[in-house]
Amino acid sequence: MTALGFLYPGHSAEDDYPRIEQLLDSDIRLTVIHTDIGEDAHRVDALLEMGSPERLAAGVDQLRHSGAEAVVWACTSGSFVFGWDGAHDQVRALAKTAGLPASSTSFAFAHAVRELGVARVAVGATYPDDVADHFAAFLRSDGIEVVALRGSGIITAAEVGTWGLDEVLELARTADHPDAQAILLPDTALHTAAHLRTLERELSKPVLTANQVTVWEALRLTGRRVNAPSLGTLFTKEPVIQVRD
Repeated sequence: MTALGFLYPGHSAEDDYPRIEQLLDSDIRLTVIHTDIGEDAHRVDALLEMGSPERLAAGVDQLRHSGAEAVVWACTSGSFVFGWDGAHDQVRALAKTAGLPASSTSFAFAHAVRELGVARVAVGATYPDDVADHFAAFLRSDGIEVVALRGSGIITAAEVGTWGLDEVLELARTADHPDAQAILLPDTALHTAAHLRTLERELSKPVLTANQVTVWEALRLTGRRVNAPSLGTLFTKEPVIQVRD
C-alpha cells in the first residue's frame, strides 16, 4: 500500500481524486485534506495568501494522521504566483513542516513535461490573463517554451468547478497551437479526470491537467510508476517521448 497526501484548497473538483484512485486500480490510497481557501479569487494577492505557510501548515496537522508517504500542495495558481524560487521555498517549508517529501502542482507540470520529453507547450488557463502570464513565466523558468497561452478570465474556483466536458474540451481546443507538442490545463478546480482519454483523442497529442499531474507527482516522490492509460499518456508505461530540438 502506498499512501499519498494532498492539500487541496477549498471545494471545487476534489472528487477527481477518488476517481483517479479508482482508475489507478492499484494499492494506492489518495487522501485529500482541504485547506482554508480564504478569498476565492484568481487574483495575485489572494493567491499568495492562499498558499501562505500558515494555511499549508494547518492542513499538515490533519494530514499527519493519514499515513501519507508524500504530500503535494494541490494548487497550481497558489504556487506559481510565488515565482520559481518562491515556489521552491514554499515546497521546502511544506516538506519541513510535514516531515515528508513534498511538491506542488506547479512543479508537477514542469516535471510531467520533462517526463513526456516535449519542449513546446500550449496552455489553456481558466484564469484571468495576468494570472495565466505568471504560469507561463514559471514554465519558462524551467526552459519550457510556451508557444500559445489562453486565459479565460474566470475569477473564482467555484465557477471553474461547474465546468463539464464541453467547456474543458473547448478550452483545450482553443488553446492548442500547431507547434505545441502537449497541452496544459493548469487548474485543480477543473474536473478533468474523467475526460483525459477524450481530450487526447480529440487533440491528437498529450494533455496534462492539474489533478492528473498532481497525483503523478506524488507517485514520483514515492518512486511508484503505475500504468493507467485512462489517465492519459503521462500514465502509460511507455509514454510518447519526443526529442527536444
